[in-house]
Amino acid sequence: MKTVFDKTTRDELISRIGTLNENSKNLWGKMNVYQGLKHCTLWDEWMQSDKDNKQVLVGRLFGRIALKKVLKDEGPLARNTPTLSEFRIKENMGDIEAEKKKWIALIGEYAHFSRPFFVHPFFGKMTREQVGQVAYKHADHHLRQFNA
Repeated sequence: MKTVFDKTTRDELISRIGTLNENSKNLWGKMNVYQGLKHCTLWDEWMQSDKDNKQVLVGRLFGRIALKKVLKDEGPLARNTPTLSEFRIKENMGDIEAEKKKWIALIGEYAHFSRPFFVHPFFGKMTREQVGQVAYKHADHHLRQFNA
């Protein structure tokens, strides 16, 4: 399974991010390319932060099952997968090139990720290996959304 902890995979993601531009149109969902880039930079900053998250009740009930389903194979995340409210971007316009550079830098930072686990509000406690796989699937999902 692909993971952001693999240099070849990070390089592939970075190359795909580089193809995004103001003319990139979404194939599904409501986000435009700026919102997609901003969403991904915020999400990767959060994944790499030292913030301690608490698992929500519905996650305690269904999170492990959902994580197992997400990581069962190499398949991409489903279209229109729900997102956490803090990662919904309201502003429609911004500096696309700056967000691309920021996201590329964050993808590169996964080379130095050292946390043994991460607590996701829905999935719950995730191992480092699961973090790498989910981070790849999340980036891949949004790059596919914009045909990159």
